[in-house]
Amino acid sequence: MKKALLLITFTLTTQINYAQDFFQQISVCAMEIIDDTIIYDPTYFSIKYPNGDVPEGKGVCTDVIIRAYRKMGVDLQKEVHEDMKQNFNAYPKIWGLKKTDTNIDHRRVPNLMTFFKRHDAQKAITTNAKDYLPGDIVCWNLGGAITHIGIVVDKKSEDNRRHLIVHNIGGGQVAEDILFSYTIIGHYRYKNK
Repeated sequence: MKKALLLITFTLTTQINYAQDFFQQISVCAMEIIDDTIIYDPTYFSIKYPNGDVPEGKGVCTDVIIRAYRKMGVDLQKEVHEDMKQNFNAYPKIWGLKKTDTNIDHRRVPNLMTFFKRHDAQKAITTNAKDYLPGDIVCWNLGGAITHIGIVVDKKSEDNRRHLIVHNIGGGQVAEDILFSYTIIGHYRYKNK
């Protein structure tokens, strides 16, 4: 009995540490892709599938998430596409699509929000900076129907009160203190299974 309890405790501790390590690694990956020369370009591109990416030197906010996860071996293009293919009616109909599109579906904030929620990655939206941990994904409404997304990283604001966010809102893939600059509409912590 004692050995069984020790084994269970070891297994749970290992799983918890692995999960924490995963999110710390996502944070590191997001910091590694910082590049203020990336041009914000929302153009529709035809890209390969799976593991497709827009042309080098270009991107939007969702590409930050896609690129950071890809560095960890997670292909959100493929994961979102497969989930949308099986559950198309669960996803927003904002763009009038009748079927999935591997070139763009994963590059839309509302689709990523739906995907993360469907995979039980949703966390509480609060005004407490301590609730937003490295590796978390945050979505904002910038006004009207304009949405934005970024990754919380393990680097703090100048006043040491908030973690910075790696995102691209037009100034390249950068880390900035923007957590509470816009209305938060989504908070996620996604680790594929």
